[in-house]
Amino acid sequence: MQASWHYRQRVITGTDVVFIRQLIAEHPRASRRELSCLLCKAWNWAQANGALCDMVCRGLMLKLHREGHIALPPVRRRPPNPLVKRKKPAAVEVDTRPLHGRLAEIPPLEFRSVRRTPEEPLFNSLLEQFHYLRYTQPVGENLKFLACAGQRPVACFAWSSSAHYLGCRDRFLGWSDQARRKNIHLLAYNPRFLLLPWVRIPYLASHLLARMTRMLSGEWERVYGHPIYFVETFIDPERFRGTCYRAANWMVLGCTTGRGKNAWSKKPNRPIKQVLGYPLTPHFRELLAEV
Repeated sequence: MQASWHYRQRVITGTDVVFIRQLIAEHPRASRRELSCLLCKAWNWAQANGALCDMVCRGLMLKLHREGHIALPPVRRRPPNPLVKRKKPAAVEVDTRPLHGRLAEIPPLEFRSVRRTPEEPLFNSLLEQFHYLRYTQPVGENLKFLACAGQRPVACFAWSSSAHYLGCRDRFLGWSDQARRKNIHLLAYNPRFLLLPWVRIPYLASHLLARMTRMLSGEWERVYGHPIYFVETFIDPERFRGTCYRAANWMVLGCTTGRGKNAWSKKPNRPIKQVLGYPLTPHFRELLAEV
C-alpha cells in the first residue's frame, strides 16, 4: 500500500486506512452513508459552516474499496441521481417590456440571494431561456443572485467553487501547491452573468458587477462560514470582449488550455477562454499564501 496520497485536498495515510477498517468492523450493520458520516465525525471533516463532508468522504471510501484497501458493506439502495439526468428548468413568465433610460433614472437596484428560496425557479428559468450557455447546476459551494430594478429582474449572477487547477491564475496568485490546496475554497468562480435582453441601460452591466463583488464575500461568509478573497471568470473571445468586466477593473490573467479538467491528452478539446480575475481585498496574495 502506498504510504500516502491526496484525495480532494486531503492527505490519506496508511494509518488512516487502518482506522477506516476498524470503523467498518465496529459498525457491521452500518450502511455506506452511515459509515461516511461516522468517519466525518471521527475526523472532524466538515465544511466551514459545520456541515459534514459526507459526500466527499463517501467518494474516498469508495475509491479505497475499489482499490482493495478496505471492504465496504454491499449497496443497500440506489436512489436516482438527479445530477445524471436533470430536468430543464420550467419556463417562468416574466415582464419582458423594454427597460430603457439612464442608470440614474431606473428604479432602485436590489440584489436578492435566491438559492433555496421561492425565487430560485425564476433565476434558473431566466438562465435557461436567455443565456447562450443555458442553465447548469453550479458545482460545490454556490450562490445565486437576482438583480432587480424595483420588482423587475434585470440580471442574474451565478457563483460557484473555483477550479482546483488553473495555470494562469495560479501563477498570478503566486501561491504554492500547499497553499492552493488549503485555500482554494477562498476563491469563487462566476460561471454565469446574464443581463436580460430587454434591458438597455448604458453602464448598467459594469455597475451591477461592481456592486455584486462588493457584497459577495459577506454573503458567502453568511452562508458557508468563510470569506472570499478572489473571484474569476472565463470569457469566450470569439463571442465577447468582456467589456463590462474590464470596466469593473477585472484583469486578464491569461487563457485556458482548452483541455478541461477531465482531458486524457494534451490536445485542446474545447474553445480556449480568456481568464479574468478580480481581488476582493488588497491583501489577497498574503491571505491566499497562508499555509
